[in-house]
Amino acid sequence: MRNINQINETLKKEIALAVEELVEFDGGLITISWVECDPNFRSARIGISVLPDSLAGTALEKLRKTSGEIAHELKGRLRFRHIPKLLWTFDPTEKNVDSLEKIFERIGKEKTNDNDDVRYEA
Repeated sequence: MRNINQINETLKKEIALAVEELVEFDGGLITISWVECDPNFRSARIGISVLPDSLAGTALEKLRKTSGEIAHELKGRLRFRHIPKLLWTFDPTEKNVDSLEKIFERIGKEKTNDNDDVRYEA
């Protein structure tokens, strides 16, 4: 049997392809961030990021509605005896990274402004 990490990576890649083909999501982008399969292979938690993040609820709803179609597509593509139940969740990592980048950018600007105020006298 394959290593669970290999299974997770294979599922991530194939789920991303299936989502791209089967889920219509105009005005936004869905990215599969990670997949964690249960050791018993009954379910797989799938983390998604959505741009813009304000459409995360809509994206999750669409994914949950098309889970059966996605699982059917996976069954045709993969040589797994059983396709796990797909459990979708929003992964806020991208949103958090964006927030941190904005904070660091603001700090950088404040430091630059502080240095502009320093006067050197001889």
